[in-house]
Amino acid sequence: MIASLRRDLPASLVVFLVAVPLSLGIALASGAPIIAGLIGAVVGGIVIGLFAGSPLQVSGPAAGLTVVVVGYITHLGWPTMCLMTACAGVVQFVMGYFKVARGALMIAPSVVHGMLAGIGITIALAQIHVVAGGSPLSSPVANLLALPERISTINMQATLLGLLTITILLVWKRINIAMLKIIPGALVAVAAATAVSVLMKADVVRVELPDRFSLTPLSLPADWSTFVIGVFTVALIASIESLLCAVATDKLHSGVRSNLDKELSAQGIGNLVSGLLGGLPVTGVIVRSSANISAHAATRASAILHGMWVLVFTLFFGRMIETIPLSVLAGLLVYIGVNLVDLHHIHELKKHREILVYCVTVAGVLLINLVGGVGLGLALSTFFVLQRLSRTEIHMEQRDGNWHVTIEGSLTFATVPKLTSELAKLPGSSTVFLDLAVDFIDHAAFETLHNWRLNHEMTGGKVDIDETHEEWYRPASEGTPRRHKQLKRLRE
Repeated sequence: MIASLRRDLPASLVVFLVAVPLSLGIALASGAPIIAGLIGAVVGGIVIGLFAGSPLQVSGPAAGLTVVVVGYITHLGWPTMCLMTACAGVVQFVMGYFKVARGALMIAPSVVHGMLAGIGITIALAQIHVVAGGSPLSSPVANLLALPERISTINMQATLLGLLTITILLVWKRINIAMLKIIPGALVAVAAATAVSVLMKADVVRVELPDRFSLTPLSLPADWSTFVIGVFTVALIASIESLLCAVATDKLHSGVRSNLDKELSAQGIGNLVSGLLGGLPVTGVIVRSSANISAHAATRASAILHGMWVLVFTLFFGRMIETIPLSVLAGLLVYIGVNLVDLHHIHELKKHREILVYCVTVAGVLLINLVGGVGLGLALSTFFVLQRLSRTEIHMEQRDGNWHVTIEGSLTFATVPKLTSELAKLPGSSTVFLDLAVDFIDHAAFETLHNWRLNHEMTGGKVDIDETHEEWYRPASEGTPRRHKQLKRLRE
């Protein structure tokens, strides 16, 4: 216990220094009260940390949900958004209880990375306006088209502070001095730019916190259909982001692996509490988690302690937070948004020929909305899966009065039209030698092939089926499909 605390305590301080500026910035990007980001950070650390299934993952407000949150706040209002967050938490808890966490990982990486890239571009386009001393508009396209006008009315002091923040982040990332790398770049950038703003007595808009904390009164929605869709949207995106983060976190250390279902339930409890307290939705966050592991954390106590430090800092050092200019936080968000467009992932997707799905998802997020973009990406990725499943080669030739047919690939429901069309070309009374060089036959394809064989033999023909790879047709025709045999072997 003492040995692990010696590692968890300093690690928690590092994560705390990362969490504060990120939480403030994400609250700004979400259009929520600034205090909501800090509440989310406290809940993500303490509450989720207590129930976590991923020992070294750290949770809090995440950039991946900003686009969703700002949309629903605009449409339904902040009190209803808090209720939506709480209800999304209940959905997540139920999903974890019924052990469906692995199912969320079935979504193609091209769709997930496309979603994050679309979110990143959306955040960057919106926060550029704040860096320039203005306010963002309602959509990425509107923000892009309004940039020339914004530049003509630029607030030079705010812009210089925002650019200073971005510059420090870029420089800090390239510093290779071990002692300095321990200090989070986000903290250095925000602290330095804020200090400059105070010294030069800059006339800029700064963070405002409430004089005293009070619970946000939850409000029932006027538009229930939008609310219900929002609940499941927040629950799904938060779950996917948390689970992907847990998987990524496991790759960064050699300790205990994550229990994804337990982690999903913990995320649900966290969002329920955060929503009830007036906080932002929370997820597992890779920036905080990687900082936690890099600082040699041993247990989930580091995440819990980091939440306690955020709470203490908010209660007793709120005036310090109020010196931070909004343009400085906006500069931090522009940097985060641009970095969500991961060039390494784009290169990997090109190698796996999934770049089109990625681009369509990004375009959908930017031109429609987050749900529409993800929907387009899922539809296109599903289409490509079906297309790959239908890549079956059928070779037919006549030798010595007999027909020789070779089928290669996978026989699935997607190949049934092609299979039916090709087999229909064989004369009814002919002798057919059919070689199945397939790695899989599903029920629809088996029925099609088996019915053709029965019909062909009823018309006076003869069919001899030879399986040149592992047997799939014969066990299915005998009523014992190969899958059952495999399961029996596994049990034995």
